[in-house]
Amino acid sequence: MAEPARRIATYEDILALPENLVGEIIHGQLHTMPRPAPRHARAYSALGGTLGGAYDWSPSGPGDWWIIDEPELHLGGHVLVPDLAGWRRERMPSLPETAWFELAPDWVCEILSPGTARTDRAVKMPIYAGLGIPHLWLVDPDARTLEVYSLAPQARWLLLATLQGDDPVSQLPFEALSFSLAMLWA
Repeated sequence: MAEPARRIATYEDILALPENLVGEIIHGQLHTMPRPAPRHARAYSALGGTLGGAYDWSPSGPGDWWIIDEPELHLGGHVLVPDLAGWRRERMPSLPETAWFELAPDWVCEILSPGTARTDRAVKMPIYAGLGIPHLWLVDPDARTLEVYSLAPQARWLLLATLQGDDPVSQLPFEALSFSLAMLWA
């Protein structure tokens, strides 16, 4: 007996979710996850504040980026919500009027948790590569690591560095800034 056809998820499915859930549509299927635990929220808040302070908000920093927490990306038929994303202002001079972005970012960062690591690595990383996003960071607050990737030819990720503990961070595309990885850990 054949399995019943799966219904393709719609944006209305995301809008109908309770406020404590984040929804994504990946390959036509609705994926939900709870809001991040405090340790994970701390990591992306600290990273977003550090990068935003230097690259987005500060007139004296290296600047010329938009650094956004949990942006909703509508790209390639998917609705994705990375923990952090950044756009060079030369590619996106102003923020969109919509509640989502239809231009792929120049950098995405996923904060891994036991509940999201598999999807972030096995499902979302290939999608980000296929969309041509040039830079990806994976932060694991439990392992206290940062993996830095750059997009290589044929939409494949090249691991540039794996940092841990309190290693200094000065990595693409934010190599003009240096900070201790330890500042992300609660």
